[in-house]
Amino acid sequence: MVNTRDYIPDSSLLKAVSSAELIGEERLLRLIQAGRVVIPHNPVRSHPPCAVGEGCRVKVNVNIGTSMDLCDPALEREKADAAIQNGAHTLMDLSTGGDIPAMRRMVLSYPVPVGTVPVYEAVRRAGSATDVDADLLFQVIREHCRDGVDFLTLHCGVNRDVFRSLREDPRRMGVVSRGGAFHVAMMASREEENPLWSEFDYLCEILAEYQVVISLGDGMRPGCHEDATREAKSVEYLNLGRLARRAYDKGVSRMIEGPGHMPLDQIGYNIRMIKELTGNAPLYLLGPLVSDIGAGYDHVTGAIGGAIACKHGANFLCMVSPSEHLALPRTGDIVEGTRAAVLSAHVGDLLQGRPDAWEREVAMGKARRDLDWERQFALALFPGTARGIHDRDPGSGTCSRGGDLCAVKMVRDLFSSEEGMRES
Repeated sequence: MVNTRDYIPDSSLLKAVSSAELIGEERLLRLIQAGRVVIPHNPVRSHPPCAVGEGCRVKVNVNIGTSMDLCDPALEREKADAAIQNGAHTLMDLSTGGDIPAMRRMVLSYPVPVGTVPVYEAVRRAGSATDVDADLLFQVIREHCRDGVDFLTLHCGVNRDVFRSLREDPRRMGVVSRGGAFHVAMMASREEENPLWSEFDYLCEILAEYQVVISLGDGMRPGCHEDATREAKSVEYLNLGRLARRAYDKGVSRMIEGPGHMPLDQIGYNIRMIKELTGNAPLYLLGPLVSDIGAGYDHVTGAIGGAIACKHGANFLCMVSPSEHLALPRTGDIVEGTRAAVLSAHVGDLLQGRPDAWEREVAMGKARRDLDWERQFALALFPGTARGIHDRDPGSGTCSRGGDLCAVKMVRDLFSSEEGMRES
């Protein structure tokens, strides 16, 4: 097993990522070998490379998947199409209903990195979380790797120490992570350690064999602001730090998953704490959601939190849809949630000092000064929407609110007239 610090990726892969991310190949290689950048790219299948981590553009993931309550593969395909068309960089299949392997194969047909949560399928096969054993769980993990999944969310840090913290420092919402809850139920029923914690070295052997990235899941993410200061979350942070070091030493690329609901003023030190404990591993976040009362607009609360998190070093944002906490997402929810996350990621790129993001902002300022609508549409994150709104008022060649009293046109013409007088 190759140590991460000695890992050298395929030269064509390195070159493609270097070009896409505007990072020199030597620097990129150093970041990969330091564990600060990962490239989810299972060699079983081919898709354009997508890097996550320090110096890279902030990436956006979108979750789709069937459930027992809404098991419609055609709808999930429609949602996957909508996610990618609106800027998603990766997809995760979180299916828990119907033909789960068939759903996974469908999602894997898309030319983007794909992630899964194997414990979901293990629970369906076993019948309940309490009936899942280590053999079944590792069997499902291996199958996902063989199928070509690029990254796996595995809740390895939910161990008996975390379970003890839940008992000694109770939380208002308990456990809101489905994967985290499954592992808590497994430990409670069997009075045994989480096998992903106790047999982590074996897990690393499987992941290294298939060159699959482990996304160390946040099974104790807070489900409400009141729980953001409870002990279990911090105990899991410490566990994820230990596991991140062990994975690194065994040559396994790893990402870390971070908190859900969290007051805005707590985001910075939580992100910095996770980064410090995990050796600056790439950080993947759901939100954070900066308000508990944004029902119907949690894509907005998540986008606000995501931008602030990026300021402090987050690298990968998971889309939050308007239907969060309310219902299973439909295609329209995926569109709105993806767009909010993509906008948040762009703000994150600006906060992290990416020159290409800033240059796009400057170009938009120039286009607005010149009232160059076609250029404005081209620079907008969502050109079709921008054009459609503008075209509601046919014949308008000036700004949206001023009409014939357009401030930009008035001052531009004034300065142009003064310049002409000086020249004459």
